[in-house]
Amino acid sequence: MNAFTTVIGLEVHVQLATQSKLFSPAPSSSLGEPNSRVHAVDIGLPGVLPRPNATAIALAVRASLALGGEIQRTSRFARKNYFYPDLPKGYQISQFDEPLCRGGSVPLGDGRSCRLHRIHVEEDAGKLVHGDIGTMVDLNRAGMPLVEIVGEPDLRAPSEAHAFLTNLREILRGCGVSECDMELGTMRCDANISLMPAGATEFGTKVELKNLNSPKMVQRALEYEERRQAAILAAGGRIAAETRGWNDEAGESRPQRSKEQAPDYRYFRDPDLPPLVIDDATIARERGAIGELPDARRARFRSHYDLPDYDVALLTQERDVGDWFEALVAEGIAPKTASNWVMSDVLPARNARGASMATFPVEPRGLAELLRMLDAGTLTQVAARRVFAHMVDTRDSAADATRTLGLLRIADAASLEPFVAAAIAALPEAAAAVRAGKERAIDALKGHVMRATKGRSDPVLVDTLLRQSLSRG
Repeated sequence: MNAFTTVIGLEVHVQLATQSKLFSPAPSSSLGEPNSRVHAVDIGLPGVLPRPNATAIALAVRASLALGGEIQRTSRFARKNYFYPDLPKGYQISQFDEPLCRGGSVPLGDGRSCRLHRIHVEEDAGKLVHGDIGTMVDLNRAGMPLVEIVGEPDLRAPSEAHAFLTNLREILRGCGVSECDMELGTMRCDANISLMPAGATEFGTKVELKNLNSPKMVQRALEYEERRQAAILAAGGRIAAETRGWNDEAGESRPQRSKEQAPDYRYFRDPDLPPLVIDDATIARERGAIGELPDARRARFRSHYDLPDYDVALLTQERDVGDWFEALVAEGIAPKTASNWVMSDVLPARNARGASMATFPVEPRGLAELLRMLDAGTLTQVAARRVFAHMVDTRDSAADATRTLGLLRIADAASLEPFVAAAIAALPEAAAAVRAGKERAIDALKGHVMRATKGRSDPVLVDTLLRQSLSRG
């Protein structure tokens, strides 16, 4: 029995998928030259007034609904005051005692979930860049639209934190709220962890972990911190309330600052922003935009398409991949055939090109044409994959690509007999082995024929002709 119970709570910041920042018209991309995407509103110049981005608010409502939260019809923006170089106004516009959403949950799998305390809207701060010449400030990120998703301390193992983040990312990406890319910073997580004696009801001293850039890294950091705290407590020591940064290369957390006293942010309502009122029409519209959530889609793919769990998991990780698969099935392709091609050919080709499903050069209709040619015997499996690669490179139709490559299937004995004879002459040892009853040796002969015909030969006919020729001596 474990001597301690682990208690974990996550705070996740998610950048909303808007074209501009939360309160200014500056682009919502932090890429480009430092400080090149900054508006007067972002840095609080005298006389400027913030104006909420309607799309950002709508996406925050959508995220809250997708996570089962209760939308607060009236919420308010507040100023969170603190002094730091990446916060040029001296305060951050956030929400405090009247957030956009209360409650909700994130599924963990096997019917379990983690409750959410609240979801609120806020702007991002800038970024500090540390280098040999000192610390520089890049304000491109200042003012980015965020939702902060605050989980309850319901998690009891680092693996549950990994599941929380994985499923949260899947839900928010699936309903178009955010890209949720932790490596690019559009999803960021702070993890709070404490240990208490097994059977106790009062939580232990909390430590906050930062610099966590992936769900796996969050799990590794929490596993380390779990071990560190357990060792201290087992030895009779006390846990310091502090913020610790995770060093993934060293595989350890390191102290950053003490948290013995909570900072006083001196929150007060932002005098430049009126109450945020969410009406019935907005809620109805955003609820409709959520679409089918991942768990429901997985269940439908299993029951309706009779696909194995592995296929279902891969096809439903991204909403547009599942949509592409269903469009292919709608073209008359058998679900398992469609799944196999999406997994083994479409997704690797898309990933290699860094494309999205929307910009992938082959549409479901085009692949369906190719698969019908394969099913009709016009192409071999090997040739079909060469045709597909050509279609990806050129956007040609399946028929045009086949003609260009000269890959129409050779399925008549008269055309294949010279290739069969050449294979037997080229590989006399394999031929002798087949005659001696070593069945596997025939694969070398078939491979020779397939290479000579550039994959166009009917493999069943090649096998028949080889055996007939070898049996004749």
